[in-house]
Amino acid sequence: MDNPHYHPSQPKELQMLHNLHPRIELSPQDNQHYNNLLKGYEGEHQFYQILKEKLLTTSIVLYDLLLESNGTLFQIDSLLIFNNTIILCEVKNYDGDFYVDQDKWYVADTDKEIRNPLLQLKRSEFLLRNLFRQAGYNYSVQSYIIFINKEFTLYQAPLNLPVIFPTQTTRFIDKINTQSPIITEKDRQLARQLIKMHHDQPLVDRLPKYTFKQVKKGIICASCSGFLEYYNYNVLVCINCNSKENIEIAVMRNVKEFMLLFPNKKVTTQSIFEWCSIINSKKTIRRILMKHLNLKRKGRYSYFVMKTE
Repeated sequence: MDNPHYHPSQPKELQMLHNLHPRIELSPQDNQHYNNLLKGYEGEHQFYQILKEKLLTTSIVLYDLLLESNGTLFQIDSLLIFNNTIILCEVKNYDGDFYVDQDKWYVADTDKEIRNPLLQLKRSEFLLRNLFRQAGYNYSVQSYIIFINKEFTLYQAPLNLPVIFPTQTTRFIDKINTQSPIITEKDRQLARQLIKMHHDQPLVDRLPKYTFKQVKKGIICASCSGFLEYYNYNVLVCINCNSKENIEIAVMRNVKEFMLLFPNKKVTTQSIFEWCSIINSKKTIRRILMKHLNLKRKGRYSYFVMKTE
């Protein structure tokens, strides 16, 4: 289970917005985009937990694949592989009342039209079938939209829609469990090849503009996104929720945030001293960096890198 595709992972864009949120004032549009990404990830993770709990049979489940077919990238939330069968699941964390009218989807309260999620599902299924055909795999493909939120209702939905509503999720998994899937070496080979074909998620140009000078410095609480302050020589405390964290752990977590938000800046004692802000000793910062990172010595311009590099 060490491969990230065997469990959902936070999109890089969501990680960056999560770290920026307490440090700069997001515009209403950026804040809405952040909330949408967060809600989508929470829905995928909820489906993952349900599968983990209720999927009794042997099967391979892959998450968050970004694949390419004929020069077109397409995203897959969840993919179940067993018995020469593929079940493609697109997870939606919609909440509220919606209705369908002549293949168009609307928000019930406002009559605002939304993008028909079935179009995305059909597109992903078409591209996946094409990818399999080119790679020489002959698998049966079934595709469904999983509406995971219990507060979601869809009115006037035709009975033949390939959708699984919140009240149907358990029955959907029970049906899979009754198929007694057997994992073959061909299935394992396909899973390995799909992971190998995965593209790193490109960062779309939807992040707010920011600079190192502009963002608020300090160490963000891992529990509530407040800022940490000194509690004693070895512990920091959150000013909002009173959560406590070891200084060394907190600094290294902040180093990873720095590297994510500023990939073109070098990790140096000075840069992390400024980034952490509340640590008043450069010696403490350097000691922590020396312990957990590798030092690249270049005279006055020495810097640190992760030990895997």
